[in-house]
Amino acid sequence: MRRLALRTGLRWKVSLAIAVVSALVAIVLSLVVHNAARVSMLDNNRTVMDERVKVAQRWYEQSRVLGFGAKLDDPELPEQLKKEAWRGQRATYMEDSGTGTPEVWASVPLRNGKVLSVHAKFQDRFAVLKDLDRVLIIGSVAVVLGGIALGVLIGDQLSRRLRKAATAARKLAEGDSEVRVREAIGGRVRDETDDLARAVDGMAEALQQRLEAERRVTADIAHELRTPVTGLLTAAELLPPGRPTELVRDRAQAMRTLVEDVLEVARLDGFAERAELQEIAVAEFITRRVRSVAPDAVITVVRDAHVSTDPRRLERIMGNLLANAARHGKPPFEVTVEGRVLRVRDHGPGFPEELLKDGPSRFRTGSKDRAGTGHGLGLTIAAGQARVLGARLTFRNADPAVDGPDDDGRGAVAVLWLPESAPTNTGSFPVIEVPD
Repeated sequence: MRRLALRTGLRWKVSLAIAVVSALVAIVLSLVVHNAARVSMLDNNRTVMDERVKVAQRWYEQSRVLGFGAKLDDPELPEQLKKEAWRGQRATYMEDSGTGTPEVWASVPLRNGKVLSVHAKFQDRFAVLKDLDRVLIIGSVAVVLGGIALGVLIGDQLSRRLRKAATAARKLAEGDSEVRVREAIGGRVRDETDDLARAVDGMAEALQQRLEAERRVTADIAHELRTPVTGLLTAAELLPPGRPTELVRDRAQAMRTLVEDVLEVARLDGFAERAELQEIAVAEFITRRVRSVAPDAVITVVRDAHVSTDPRRLERIMGNLLANAARHGKPPFEVTVEGRVLRVRDHGPGFPEELLKDGPSRFRTGSKDRAGTGHGLGLTIAAGQARVLGARLTFRNADPAVDGPDDDGRGAVAVLWLPESAPTNTGSFPVIEVPD
């Protein structure tokens, strides 16, 4: 059972984190301020009531008149204050239920044995505390909203830089060696994103240098082999007729073909090839070329089209695809022309999983079912020539529902998507949208 993965943007994660922290800080500070203000207010109320009871005591002892709402032996006097009065102590007491305004009492024993007491609620002061709570709530909400806005701003900037870095990295992976991640993200801020970008750029440069070194070595070896192989082929022509001579000539020719293919792969890997464009009618061109290399192939023209492309490279691609089908597949071989889309299908065991997953690779011919002979350069050259044309070459195994029935339910299908516009002089090519 697959787990449901929730994908969220980095800026929203940063915003949520800042909002949560801001909310916690605002709540804690609000509680601290509220409690501090309440405690200070209650202490102040006790002090005020203590002063009132002392003034009321002096006034009563001097004039026998009760002031400030004072009472003698108030029956509602709390028991705690009565106990303190029996001990001869002046005291204050607060009744706080936690829901309403606390009631503050103050009492003092008199010389005649009676207890003088005053009490009040100070509702006006606690109305100020409610106003303070309202201000704290508004301030907390403002802090949270400000934190969210700040998080979106910071997260958006970081997310934008990471998206640019990811886009540049994808271009590097697609073979654009001129792209540099640090230049792509831009900006003057130095952070971990810059460190990551420089690390990726360093890795790309090191990989490019290594690939270039390998390409030069391969090209140099193939170039050095060309002369002796040509001499070997010439010498084989001078041998007397016979079966051994035929074997020598065949192997020498195979070696020469291999050397030429290696040189072609090296040139394609160097991205130095440029297409020489001509306007051609696809159906007529493909029919004529296919008939010359595979007379038994079945050619189907669904729709014709005129394209601007390099005929020599297009012929090379189709020749390699048909040669691969003849070497590893089974007849009948089918070539379908549908506008700018060309399909080559055989009825063999199909492409190996490694090729379908990773694409063609030099000197790897795939599984044993499809790798009886060959050196694995045919499809690699076809893919490289397609890149020069600005085309896209895809590989898949036949689907009876799409490609028609097959006795074994198998078969390999290579599809060449020619571009709507020709490649530019700089060697770049348009993006081709491949329908599902």
